[in-house]
Amino acid sequence: MTNTLDAHVEAYSGKNLYDFDNEILLNWYPQRIALHSAGARSLLELGLGHGFSTDNFSRLFDRHLVLEGSGAVIENFQRRFPACRAEVVETYFENFDTDERFDVIVMGFILEHVDDPRLIIERYKHLLAPGGRMFIAVPNAAVMNRRLGHLAGLLPDMEALSENDLLLGHKRYYTVETLSADVEQVGCQVDRLEGIYLKPLTTRQMVSLNLSPDLIQSLCRLGVDYPELSCGILAEISAGKAAA
Repeated sequence: MTNTLDAHVEAYSGKNLYDFDNEILLNWYPQRIALHSAGARSLLELGLGHGFSTDNFSRLFDRHLVLEGSGAVIENFQRRFPACRAEVVETYFENFDTDERFDVIVMGFILEHVDDPRLIIERYKHLLAPGGRMFIAVPNAAVMNRRLGHLAGLLPDMEALSENDLLLGHKRYYTVETLSADVEQVGCQVDRLEGIYLKPLTTRQMVSLNLSPDLIQSLCRLGVDYPELSCGILAEISAGKAAA
């Protein structure tokens, strides 16, 4: 499959300053999903990206299917995580279909990449098994360090995409409000909302502090209760509408 998604593989090679953030985010939120999915056996994951979340999930679920639209990203993942037992299918999210139904569906930092996020949520909610749960993780435009930059006059538009965002193929940021609106527009409801990694300073500043792993984990635990301030937003959603 030849496609333009392959052009973004460089961003997932592990040679970027922002891999500091990615490694924290992508190793943290799978633990939270596993915590809220006790007893679930099957997982459908959209996107490979850096591979950290997929490698984590493959140890947590009996059945783990991953969809990825870039052959180059798949090759990069298999080179970096050769022992991962997840089944990976090369396909665009918009094209995939199956009769299989899944206990858990995860859209981990993929809605910021796609042309129509609502279409993706709508399409995949129908692949949930009865009582199944869907989890969505997205980058937060209003993370604490961006708010500080905005207040200091260094970041005129908190939702503006950076050069790194464009390298990754990002099309948008989210806020708690915009993510909730997309979920509700497709007839779903947000049942749980939490933050992923409370990041008070820029990535370069965080790296320079050389914080201990215990402090980094504490920032992740602290962020759970502050989705509006955290680096990422994690939403657990279900397919039924809330009662009026």
